Parts: sequence; structure tokens; C-alpha cells
Amino acid sequence: MNFQVPNAPLTDQQLQQLNALLGGLEGWQVDWLAGYLAGWRAAQNGTAAAITPALPSQTAVKLTIMFGSQTGNAEGLAERLLEKAKTQGIDATLVDMGAYKLRQLKSETHLALITSTHGEGDPPDNAMDLYEFLNGKKAPKLNDLKYSVLSLGDSSYEYFCQTGIDFDKRLSELGAKAIIDRVDCDVDYDDLADKWIEDFLNSIETTAPAAAASAPATLASAGTTSAYDRKNPFMAPMLTNQLLNGKGSNKETRHIEISLEESGLQYKPGDALGVYAQNDPALVAALITALKLDAEQVIRVDDDNVSVDEALTRHREITVLTKPLLEKWAELSGNATLQKLLEDKTETNNWIAGRDVLDLVQAYPIAELDAETFISVLRKMPPRLYSIASSQAAVEDEVHLTIAVVRYNAHGRDRGGVASTWFADRLDEDATVPVYIDGNKNFKLPDNDDVPVIMIGPGTGVAPFRSFMQEREAREATGRNWLFFGDQHFLTDFLYQTEWQDWHQSGLLTKIDVAFSRDGDQKVYVQHKLRDKSEEVWRWLEEGAHIYVCGDATYMAPDVNEALLDIICQHGDQNREQATEYLRQMTRDKRYQRDVY
Repeated sequence: MNFQVPNAPLTDQQLQQLNALLGGLEGWQVDWLAGYLAGWRAAQNGTAAAITPALPSQTAVKLTIMFGSQTGNAEGLAERLLEKAKTQGIDATLVDMGAYKLRQLKSETHLALITSTHGEGDPPDNAMDLYEFLNGKKAPKLNDLKYSVLSLGDSSYEYFCQTGIDFDKRLSELGAKAIIDRVDCDVDYDDLADKWIEDFLNSIETTAPAAAASAPATLASAGTTSAYDRKNPFMAPMLTNQLLNGKGSNKETRHIEISLEESGLQYKPGDALGVYAQNDPALVAALITALKLDAEQVIRVDDDNVSVDEALTRHREITVLTKPLLEKWAELSGNATLQKLLEDKTETNNWIAGRDVLDLVQAYPIAELDAETFISVLRKMPPRLYSIASSQAAVEDEVHLTIAVVRYNAHGRDRGGVASTWFADRLDEDATVPVYIDGNKNFKLPDNDDVPVIMIGPGTGVAPFRSFMQEREAREATGRNWLFFGDQHFLTDFLYQTEWQDWHQSGLLTKIDVAFSRDGDQKVYVQHKLRDKSEEVWRWLEEGAHIYVCGDATYMAPDVNEALLDIICQHGDQNREQATEYLRQMTRDKRYQRDVY
């Protein structure tokens, strides 16, 4: 339709341009444009930035974005979605699942749920309340809810993206309608996540009118911005690479110091450093030989031209097998034995354990497989995340790591951790390392420096607590600090021993309890030390102490959790259900935080 306005203060050409524009817009887009123009005009006049743009004639979409995150990746994607939603004029709200008012769920109309999976298919700590609510008897019918789920995971684990799968299934059972299908992301999640965000927002805009235009969203930054991130790591010079364990130790733990000078990168205690390591050249050479490939052949990988050798060294993961990789290999090879193996979940998991891509290539060979096809079935090399062992308040433009070197023999061949052996065996102190900061808002010191903290970190799990102590020392914090540390032997494995002793002598470290499992007739671990000091631990909890746990997720973290439950039951005169709720409330209040892996 062309509008003829005789008295319009526009030239004929301007009217034609306006009609051409309006003729190509849908009704809700015209509403958005009206709001945008009102806001733009207000800005031109210098009037209050808060002038409310014209509202659309229909009820606008109100989008709630929820995240369940253990390390911060899901939260980061949720913030990315929020920013893009607001720039498209969508009225969006970001909420931590742990802070969400559960009764509000039945009033939601549009929901984006972004979650990771923790441990053996478990929800992240901050997602537990919502997860249990949805799967409980009080879950409401959600017939008016439109939603989608973005799930993060690691396909090398059996319960890949299980939490997202569970949320998606339960929302559907309660009557909610998926706007777009759930997307399950592996460790190289960026491209898939960006596509899901784009598809989700486009689907919202085609199903309902958007809100009036708003200014582009701005998110609070944790500090000075940097040009370097997960997609563009900083080539950081290594300053120090030294062995921490004493002579005769069964372990190999290295203290790494890296320079961040001129990077603009900033971090807080509790954050992690993402490191892009390189595969062992001997394993790369063995793969190239087994497949009869040309190491110098140039191929296209991730929008770049690289040699086969470089692709396998820097760009693709070759030390971990996943079920999706086996399925692709079975399809390529047509191998009946492998296809039969994949029919049995238990047998598949048993075969995968301790094996790598070379084992797969040797066990189920494919004749004349070309390099491009081989590279295409491998997943991208994921960054390795290490808890930062320093505070910038103490070390300024440096970042310190505490790395346990992984070496083992499986299926008749010596093997090692990609990043840990790279640091230990192949990096000189003048080398550079591709790094970025991986923020973790779920593992942070209390803002109040008077609050006491209890830190539980056996082995390299002690790393972030070194950063905590450096930070509290720099801030002259008055809150009490209690460390529970454990390892194998006192003489060889007491990591950063002199630093802990100095802090204890100065009074900054109020208490330290250690458990060296191989020094006595019976193995003693940090959870035993917690029980030994149960009455005092309970007193600290009642006085408002925050508890931090870092380290092994499979055994240590559950055992520590059990010890805490027992302490609460015993000294708080509570039953198991009450003690569980006590810890859950501590989690909601950010007083019980875990960085476990």
C-alpha cells in the first residue's frame, strides 16, 4: 500500500523510499520501527534517555533466559543471548537458576534454558532446585510456555548433555512447546551455540511481535576489556616451569608462571586459565604413518590452510575417544565388528576407556582414507582449563598454575595428558602459550572481608586457595581462613608448604589441617580431617563461614559433601533431609561453592 500525504514535509523521492520500506515490513516490524524512531528522536533532542518508545499494539514477547552453570560457560552464553535479544528489541531478563522464584514458572511465556551437565549426568549446583521442582509433584502445567534448551557437555563422558536432555523432556511433558529443537554442544561449543541463539531469536520474532526498540544492551564487565578471549587467545610468554614435588615422590606436579604483560587480560581469584596445548608429536607421527598420509599435505581446516601435521598437532583432539566419533568411524569403515560393539553401551564404554584415536585407527582400519575426511570426523582441540593459583593483587601481570602431570600405561602403550605433558616435556621457559581467561562467577571470595572461609583442596585442588590467600593478604582482610589440604606424603607432596606455613605464622591462615594418605597405616583423606574437627567446623558454619571445595569430582567432592552432611546432622541436631536443605541454602546464598572436575 502506498500512502499519499499531500501536506507531508517530504520530497516525492523520500515518500517513495518510505513506501518502499514500509511495503516490505510486517505489522510487528512497523511497531518496532515506530518505537525506534521515537527513541531516536528523543536522543536527537537531548531529552531524557528514558523516554518510553511507542509500544506495539499487541502484547510484546517477554523472554526469560535461565542458566545453570558450574564453571561459567553457560552463564557466558546466556549473557550473549541477552545482549542479542535486547539489540533486536526483545524484552529479555537474565536469571540464575539458583535465584529463580520457582512459582513464577507457570506465568512464563517464553523461556531460553541454557545449562551444563556436571559429574555423572547431574545438574550444576545452581540448577538443582529448578531440576527437582520440575521433576516433583508440585510442578505446574506449562501449556502456555514456549521454550528451547541449549545444553553444554563433553561427548567423552557417558551422560553427555544429560541435564539439558532432562530439562527438555520434562518441560515437554508439562505441556510446554519447543520453539526450536534442543541443541547439544560438545566442548567446542561456540559455533553451535551462536547458531542456536540466532535460530531461537529468529523463531521468537516470527511467532510474536517484538518489544519496542531499545538501546543496545551493555553488560557489566569484570574489569578492563581485552582483545584476547577463547576465540582469540593471547600468546603468553612462560616465565617459570618448576617441579613442586620432592625427590622420591610418586607424583609430578609443576608450578607454572606465565606473563600477561600487554595483553589487557585481568582475572579474579577463582577464575581459570584456558590453555590451547599441542598434541605429542610422536602420537601425531604414529597416526600419520598408520593412515599412510602425507604429513606436509596442505588441507583446509577451520577456514585456514594448514599441513596435515599441524592440523593433528594443534587443531584436532586425538587422545580422547567419544561415542559420536566411533559412530562416524563405523559408518565410514562399514566394519561389522565395530557396528556390533556400538549396539552395547557398556561394551562401548569399556572399549573406549584408556584408548585414543590411534587405537581406533589400528583396530578398525579404513583403506585409503584421505586426510580431509579423517580430519573432518575429529572434534576440535578443546582448551584445557586450569584453576588460577595467583592473585593479580600480588603478582600483577602474571598468572600462576599448578599442574599435575598425567602419565599412565594402558593397552600396552605409554600415554599422557595433552597439556600436562606438553608443559612438562616439550615447553622451555622461553616458550609462548596460547591462553585466555575463563571467568568463574560461581567460585568467588565473599565481598565482605570479615567473613570466615573454609577451603578444602587436596592435591592441585589447592591452587585457587593460594590465589584466595594472596588476595586476602593484599586486601588486608580480617576474616578467618581455614585450609584442609591432602596428598600422599608430607615430605614430598606438601604443595607450597612454606607459603602456607608463612601465612599461618603471620595469622592470615587461622587454621590448617593436612591429610597425607600414604604416611600412616590407614589412608586418611580431607573428609576424615573434616570429621575430626566436626564441632569446630559446625561452629564456623553457624558464624557465617563460606565453604569452598576444589579438586576431584568423582570421589573427593561427594565424600566431602557427605562429611558436611554428617557434621550438620550431628552438631545441628538435624535429620538427613534438613541437613541437605541446610547445604542447599548455603549454595543458594553462595556460601557453599565447588570447582570440581
